Amino acid sequence: MPANKYALIRYRTIDRCLRNEGRPFPSKEELRLACEEALFGSEGDRISTSTIEKDLNAMRYDGALGYHAPIAYHRDERGYYYEDEDFSIDNLQLNDEELDAIRFAARTLIQYRNVPLFSQFGQAIGKIDDRLRMAPDLDTEELDSVVQFESAMATRGSEHLSPLLQAIKAHQVVAITYRKFQAAGADTLNIHPYLLKEYRNRWYVIAWNPEREDYRTYGLDRVELVAHEDHYFSVRNDFDADLFFKHSFGISKSTEAPQDVRVRCNALEYEYLSAQPVHASQKLLHIQDDQYELQLHVLITYELVHFLLGLGAAIEVLAPHSLRLKMEDAHRAALDRYS
Repeated sequence: MPANKYALIRYRTIDRCLRNEGRPFPSKEELRLACEEALFGSEGDRISTSTIEKDLNAMRYDGALGYHAPIAYHRDERGYYYEDEDFSIDNLQLNDEELDAIRFAARTLIQYRNVPLFSQFGQAIGKIDDRLRMAPDLDTEELDSVVQFESAMATRGSEHLSPLLQAIKAHQVVAITYRKFQAAGADTLNIHPYLLKEYRNRWYVIAWNPEREDYRTYGLDRVELVAHEDHYFSVRNDFDADLFFKHSFGISKSTEAPQDVRVRCNALEYEYLSAQPVHASQKLLHIQDDQYELQLHVLITYELVHFLLGLGAAIEVLAPHSLRLKMEDAHRAALDRYS
């Protein structure tokens, strides 16, 4: 059976560990942790020891993989190693699954070559692109004829990504010139940047505003200038990037508590929502016949209302009542425009 993309990543991680002269003879647990980090980072799903055992056997004996890796266990060092010191699966010809994975990853990366944050890698990305197009064994012509990738355009404000990222990493105060939509003039704000977040192809910086004594979200498309100040800030202990947007639907925050949202939908919308959940709290229930219900535990924000309005007549907001009233008002206003 062909290896899936997760197995391929684990194989290459194990190969890298076995060739690491700085940390020779990795144990099974060290291999497991390395694969876990490669796949999920510091947070996320966990990999079992039995999975690593199966991976080691597959790398040794699976004819479909074709690695035939000379992996052995050193009893004295209590770890694994290659009996052939020059062996590496990188030296082997890539199989079809690995070639497809490289094509997909590289073609996705190429979409970002004009985004300022990645401009320093432009030449390297260009070389990858050239290699993919010129090398017979990595030819993307057939792939391009059957797969269309979504292009990530360089949106307004993306030139501020790099200086803001530097400031976040250095805990450096920045002064931004910020013009709200439809505002007559721009304001200069001193902020402590904490997080860069992308939402629907637009970038935002979440920062502590000392003057307002609160966290604020600033769209980079409204930032006219970013200047590093010559002083730094101490990181607040009440900011957790994973929790900050936990109940948000989109980029907006609210001082109100999250609410239980209930939305009646038809079978078609049920299928779409099942295939692509819109929030981590999403639950879908089959009530009866062609009646289904979407349940969310979120903040009532502009983005939530905008999303629900986009579903049109396919849905009906049941609760909370305040959100139902917002939907009624919006639909009535839209109907008045067409009357």
